[in-house]
Amino acid sequence: MSVRSALPWPLRWLLGAVVLGFSGALALWAFEFGKDIAGLDRNAKQELASLRSEVTVLREALGKSQSISNTSESLLTAEKVAQEQLLLQMRQLEAENQALRSDLGFFERLMPGTGSAELDIRGLQVERVSEGQLRWQALMIQAKKNAPEFKGTLEISLAGTLEGKPWTSSGAAKSQPVVIKSYLRREGMIELPPLTVVKTVTARILQGGVVKSVQTVKL
Repeated sequence: MSVRSALPWPLRWLLGAVVLGFSGALALWAFEFGKDIAGLDRNAKQELASLRSEVTVLREALGKSQSISNTSESLLTAEKVAQEQLLLQMRQLEAENQALRSDLGFFERLMPGTGSAELDIRGLQVERVSEGQLRWQALMIQAKKNAPEFKGTLEISLAGTLEGKPWTSSGAAKSQPVVIKSYLRREGMIELPPLTVVKTVTARILQGGVVKSVQTVKL
């Protein structure tokens, strides 16, 4: 004898699906309940929130560090520019100081004037720079107080020997226009022919071809 089920096959499949769905829902509920009991989901959310907060803090710290770095770089650049300007000013001051010392030494070496001439050449200085060059300096002074402006010509001439024979530079004298109010300082370089021995240097101030003052120094 055989026993047959009273339920048809469609109902059996439907009943099986319901049972499987109920089992899956029960398993999911159990998993979620287990996580809630264990505190895993809550801890994960807290850790995620903590990590996000730390990331925010780190970003703010990075921004501040970049701002400080940019400010420091700007300060270093400004300090470098200031140092360069200070060095330039120091060099200019040193050059001016050297020029003032030169002027002071020049004036200290001035020879007394004649005292009677209205226009005088004082302190004619000559030095040999090299075998073929001479440097000269001259100071021209109007001794008369409140004297009118003087316009004339300064002429520098040399005398000596060339290859053992008498020689002068009168034919090629160094001339330059001068305008003297109270005093005027001039200097210059003179190129010498080879084998020239300079013995005297003469400075003359002329006006309209007339010699107003003259001074000669020996070497």
